[in-house]
Amino acid sequence: MPLSLEPGKSIKRTTLHRRYGGRTQGGISPSRKSPNVFLFTDRKQGELHGYIYDGLREDGFYDYTGEGQSGDQQMVQGNRAIRDHHSEGRELHLFRANGSNVIYVGQYEYAEHYFGEAPQTDKSEARSVIVFRLRTVGKTAPTDISPLEKLDRRPVKAIPVERQLTVETLVEPSRRAYTATRREQKLVLTYEAKLKAEGHEVCRLRLWPKGEPAPFLSDLYDETTNTLIEAKSNASRQAIRMAIGQLADYARLVKPAPKRMILLPEKPRSDLIKLAKGEGIGVIWANAAGKFIFISPAAAGSSG
Repeated sequence: MPLSLEPGKSIKRTTLHRRYGGRTQGGISPSRKSPNVFLFTDRKQGELHGYIYDGLREDGFYDYTGEGQSGDQQMVQGNRAIRDHHSEGRELHLFRANGSNVIYVGQYEYAEHYFGEAPQTDKSEARSVIVFRLRTVGKTAPTDISPLEKLDRRPVKAIPVERQLTVETLVEPSRRAYTATRREQKLVLTYEAKLKAEGHEVCRLRLWPKGEPAPFLSDLYDETTNTLIEAKSNASRQAIRMAIGQLADYARLVKPAPKRMILLPEKPRSDLIKLAKGEGIGVIWANAAGKFIFISPAAAGSSG
């Protein structure tokens, strides 16, 4: 059953689902009654759940955050329905909430997706969210601009080490921030305090490569020594591998080339130290006495 709505027209959501099927709750509503996937956006409600990416972008794509309000979002259920709508013979239709009614924005198609960081609903952690890039199909009605368009596009920008470690504080720094943090936040703040006590200038870097839809943030940047520091909540192989990749991604944008260090809450196994050193990256960890131990790529190590 094709959708017979004109962009900009309003319809009760209950009427929409009675005619065309789909779930009556939630932002993503695949239908079994008709070959459609209905998407609903609500800027006010979305911000309560950390959906800070949604809206029209300068390049003409519409960014839409996937479903899942707790934990890292996965490519399952409604999220998978968006990604696979072409292969499943379904159309994507976007609606904007307006009380009990919804306003039809228009038809879209999946182009690609990226992963962003956003607050978890009523939780004190940040999580990974899936942000879909949707391309218009035919005529569409006017809709909200993405908050990311408020940001300047400098490739590298120094910013304060905020307690709320998400892009949200960049998008709306004046509004009351969620208490979203990473697991490694305490470690980051402790090490930041140590560096500042030693007279170092410390910040974070907001990095935005040309052509990328959203910026990403480093954990710490020691301006005094030109050192990028990536923190992890544990010393597992997976965490070390991830830190190595992140530092490689960050460092290519920083001129002159920075030193790179991984900050950990405990000593990693010797093979993981060798792995980091082999990539030209040093390691820092906190010992039982609360002192930080350093191993640089070129030295056996020292404590401080």
